[in-house]
Amino acid sequence: MERVEQGEGKRVLGFSRNVFFLGLVSFLTDMSSEMIFTLVPLFLLNVLRVGIPVIGLIEGIAEGTASLLKVLSGWLSDRIGRRKNLAVLGYGVSTLAKPFLYFATSWGAVAGVRFVDRVGKGIRTSPRDALVADSASEEEMGRSFGFHRGMDTLGAVIGLSAAALIVYLVQRGGLELTRDAFQILVLVGAIPAALAVLVLMFFVRERRRPGDCASDGHLGAAPLPGRPEQTKRFDLRFKLFLSIMVVFTLGNSSDAFLILRAQDLEFSVPQILLLFVVFNAVYALTSLPAGLASDRLGRKGVIAVGWSIYALTYLGLALASAAWHVWLLFAAYGLYCGIAEGVTRAFVADLVPPERRGTAFGFYHASVGLALLPASLIAGWLWHIVGPEAPFLFGAGMATMAMLGFAFLVREREPVMLD
Repeated sequence: MERVEQGEGKRVLGFSRNVFFLGLVSFLTDMSSEMIFTLVPLFLLNVLRVGIPVIGLIEGIAEGTASLLKVLSGWLSDRIGRRKNLAVLGYGVSTLAKPFLYFATSWGAVAGVRFVDRVGKGIRTSPRDALVADSASEEEMGRSFGFHRGMDTLGAVIGLSAAALIVYLVQRGGLELTRDAFQILVLVGAIPAALAVLVLMFFVRERRRPGDCASDGHLGAAPLPGRPEQTKRFDLRFKLFLSIMVVFTLGNSSDAFLILRAQDLEFSVPQILLLFVVFNAVYALTSLPAGLASDRLGRKGVIAVGWSIYALTYLGLALASAAWHVWLLFAAYGLYCGIAEGVTRAFVADLVPPERRGTAFGFYHASVGLALLPASLIAGWLWHIVGPEAPFLFGAGMATMAMLGFAFLVREREPVMLD
């Protein structure tokens, strides 16, 4: 029988067991994904000779069309009282999809693999985030999400560094990616993805939530249909926050456009990978401190600072003309992610009751994912019609609007004061 964690239990490096091992799962998964998927836009552009608007379409569809699964899987994890099995299924689907990129010879095949990978992410993300929230106390919510995002991003640092080394050894520099280098990355990147699924299966435990007790005494039983906590509507703050997130995301197109912008400024493939190493290193270093700050000072101010940095970064990417500009701007982009990403998820957990967290994270991730489809399409056409700087000017403007709306329209609860 699957073991169900009832209390705090043993802690690992000061974090609950589940938070630590879910962080390790994300570390391994992101190591794999960054090795493989970071260079998919260059594989499409340099090897398959696909146009920029099509790349925007593929990235938008990959993120957007799978987003409804995040709502369904989050709701289902609330309904059945189980998070872990859905997370295992989602990670497993993505892991099985990745090796098929080795055989891809058309943009349709790449789009298919990318879609299946995102379907896996759609299945796993909301239950996993809800499991992190269920496994953390209220006064450690920001800290726990900060650690989780930091581990995720540390995996990206390792994966991108390994990818840069592999590409350099295979093709000895050059501005364009080769098929041989990409195929080796796919094979090597599949290994940590498989390890992540094993860690999740054997080291993460289902978390008992308040009221999860059936008449037969088993933990984690399904809530009864029509129970008040299952039918209660989300409050206005949560709905406003989702609406503002959509505005923000419409200007936050796929990171594929960061890669294309770097190549447009004559960065080689290994240099582009090292840019993302810098981005993820800053992200990893700032994520936990930002979570701790949000626990003590409140989430809202931390998120607003992060979004302001994003707006300035995208403005800078529009105006960049020298290599050193790009290095600094990628570091600033990592600072935005480190400050805002984990804290935003903790903010979602704050806004809803524990028994609705799976559904809430589903709506949050779906809102972001569905907005990415038009965001990437808009960015692709702006690049094609106006120029490379246009998507970044648009993103800076949308982020500024979202930040002002968030600052004036959304209230937060009082922070938990620590001794």
